[in-house]
Amino acid sequence: MEKRVYEVWKGRNKFFLGGRLIFGPDAKSLLATFSLIVIPVIIFCVFVGRHLRHEFPSYDAGYAIIVAAIVFTIYVLVLLLLTSARDPGIVPRNSHPPEEEFTHETGGRQTPVLQFPRTKEVMYNGITVRVKYCDTCMLYRPPRCSHCSICNNCVERFDHHCPWVGQCIGLRNYRFFFLFVSSSTLLCIYVFSMSALYIKILMNDNEGTVWKAMKESPASVVLMTYCFISLWFVGGLTGFHLYLIGSNQTTYENFRYRADNRYNVYSRGCINNFFEVFCTKIKPSANKFRDPFQEPQRPPLSAARESAGNDVGPEDRRVKVEDDLDIGGDLLKISQRHNIEGIESDIRSRGKDNDED
Repeated sequence: MEKRVYEVWKGRNKFFLGGRLIFGPDAKSLLATFSLIVIPVIIFCVFVGRHLRHEFPSYDAGYAIIVAAIVFTIYVLVLLLLTSARDPGIVPRNSHPPEEEFTHETGGRQTPVLQFPRTKEVMYNGITVRVKYCDTCMLYRPPRCSHCSICNNCVERFDHHCPWVGQCIGLRNYRFFFLFVSSSTLLCIYVFSMSALYIKILMNDNEGTVWKAMKESPASVVLMTYCFISLWFVGGLTGFHLYLIGSNQTTYENFRYRADNRYNVYSRGCINNFFEVFCTKIKPSANKFRDPFQEPQRPPLSAARESAGNDVGPEDRRVKVEDDLDIGGDLLKISQRHNIEGIESDIRSRGKDNDED
């Protein structure tokens, strides 16, 4: 049976539903994130919301407290799924290095040496930007692209790899990630506020102190403590990413280049930066995970390599053919084999000269 692309995928991603859902290698962490969201909401509905529904008798408005908590939790979980179960912007890897980037230098040697530039310059918004070559994916990374060592993929507009969602955060899921974090902040504020309101109602009903009310509803105390601690995390993260969006930075760029004080060529002004994140159409995935897998074909030899091959002997032609077959491998090993076999050729030629003498 013919295999599909996701079945032979070289990254560390995990696929479900026949390649329709793509997760990172640490997808199990989603269970912990799911529990940290759902369990407190269940406790809130059972021990707090159930009692608050009777405090607003007109039009049964108290039921809206429970309904709002449940609906908002479902919304947060949907955002979590949209963040973690989609392609974050993976750049398809090549099966061989880009042929047009090879240069040949003889340097007085009989065998040409393959030279491969590690960086090259491209234009972005009229400004020259240097991009790096990725040895794993065998391509020059687009601007703002970086290779995730956890997922083993190059990701466009790479922000970071989030263990809480079990996925890289990049071009295609950053919007949902921010909405997930900010919505989780609002959910924490809602649960904290309703729990504090219930404590206040208990104080008024019993005409007691706050300590007596807290003893009567320990669940409210636990929820308020949990939400207060969580707000430091998700609330701080929301504020940090608001700053990143306004300045058109990624987390990776902010931590790596902030000491350089370099000019940000990607910023288009605060308003346009927010518009770019929230109002532009999400780029379609460059990977067709469900398509049938096709074996990559070797590109034809370039004119430069053919001309270089015309000036070498049969022994070097054999080496060149082997290099063409192994060009997707380690370039260092190729150059080492050139040197070793060149030495062997010299030894054989000297041996022939000695025999003739």
